[in-house]
Amino acid sequence: MTSTSLKVIALILMLLDHIGQFIPGTPLWLHWVGRLSAPVFMFCMAWGFYYTHDRKKYLLRMYFFGVGMGLIDLISNNIITDPYAMMSNNIFVTLLLVGVIVWLIETRKTDKPKGNKFIALFAGYQILTTMLCILAGQFVPLTGIMSFVGAITGNVIFNEGSFIFVFLGVLIYFNRTDKKRLILAYSLFCLAFFALEWSIDPRLTALLYNNYQWMMIGSLPLMLSYNGEKGRGLKYLFYIFYPVHIVILFFIGNLFF
Repeated sequence: MTSTSLKVIALILMLLDHIGQFIPGTPLWLHWVGRLSAPVFMFCMAWGFYYTHDRKKYLLRMYFFGVGMGLIDLISNNIITDPYAMMSNNIFVTLLLVGVIVWLIETRKTDKPKGNKFIALFAGYQILTTMLCILAGQFVPLTGIMSFVGAITGNVIFNEGSFIFVFLGVLIYFNRTDKKRLILAYSLFCLAFFALEWSIDPRLTALLYNNYQWMMIGSLPLMLSYNGEKGRGLKYLFYIFYPVHIVILFFIGNLFF
């Protein structure tokens, strides 16, 4: 499948997942299939970031969409009193951080002193922004303020999926070209996630009905089906569809159910 085909499939799976998130009374299987969405988007982002002719422009676009989505989340969560489900969706920031860390690692490979310097600066910056996010949560009386500050600052902890999914994106990037390595690395990651969720509650019912993030292993066949072709692109369809459908579902779920 082309990159565009994979994105369309991931988009549909994401839509189903968000219907389950925001609309009361929807079946749990919507979340099960939704677990496949984010890893596929990360896989497509990994190839897109590799092929792009202007990484700076790519990251800036991801940053501004991330800030915009963060603002939408913040406003929406504070318009509705006690929402059925908070709007905490902002994959743009997660993908931005994946790109930044990939760039840092690749810089270190070509220029070790420069790379080490940039990595040290990035680590220090993350410590400061984490403190800023926590302070904002303590002193600013707005629901979701920490995630919003995390979006503005590009924080590795206060983003959708936190540092775990940032790590996953980096892992996918550096194993994307070798299917055997991708199978091994991604399977081990999912196995570790399964072990974590099993340690929280080893009951089968819990692994099916509460802690089911491990089901993202199902996205591996989709990644392996990639044929190296871009397809039609439809770049801005995904950038626009993401915030629009989340806002619509959020207000439908909170105002009509």
